[in-house]
Amino acid sequence: MTAEALIASAEALRDDLETLRFGPPVTHVYNPLVYAMESYAAYLRRFATGPRRVVFLGMNPGPWGMAQTGVPFGNVELVRDWLQVPVTVSRPAIEHPKRPVMGLDCTRREVSGDRLWGAIRDHFGTPERFFARNLIANYCPLMFMEESGRNRTPDKLAIAERRELYAACDRHLQRLADVLQPEWIIGIGSFAAERAEAALADRPILFGRIMHPSPANPQTNQGWAGAVERELAALGVCPL
Repeated sequence: MTAEALIASAEALRDDLETLRFGPPVTHVYNPLVYAMESYAAYLRRFATGPRRVVFLGMNPGPWGMAQTGVPFGNVELVRDWLQVPVTVSRPAIEHPKRPVMGLDCTRREVSGDRLWGAIRDHFGTPERFFARNLIANYCPLMFMEESGRNRTPDKLAIAERRELYAACDRHLQRLADVLQPEWIIGIGSFAAERAEAALADRPILFGRIMHPSPANPQTNQGWAGAVERELAALGVCPL
């Protein structure tokens, strides 16, 4: 089954990443594939039931999204009420005091997830209509934090750390592509788009990118969903 193959691949990625170590300024690393694997597996079993025409690929978890729910871009409210994925999480082995993992008890909103899943909900109406031809995944499942609690994105890691991390994540993305056989991989932001093109350069896959919904980009605060619909229309891909 498609979902079981993807779950096995995620477990292999989880085990590969458990051997990696990251130095300063990174002080804490969360891996939802360890403490929220049940939730991620439930997401795949519900929505990754066969080949998908488009895979939307994010960078890595946000502190109030996948880090809380195990679902890519998984804002608590949308995961609970719209996707209706059962969330079962424990706690990271070493937890940052400013980034507690509380699962569905988390009251903070993941703005990126709010925008992404909110736009999908508003356009498709039901999860089943979206997931009939699409899936959302992350390139890297790890969240990196500095002592202050500030996020550190994978592209800002030391060169040697990036090399090992990217090698493991590339292998997982290649397995994902083998299983889902997508026509398109659309990077949500430049980083994911570039990693997809590098990891899958030898595959007959079309690549594109859309604007990341992070509020850190001022452009996203001026009608992100409309801008992304235009980007996808220009590529010839169904709009969000």
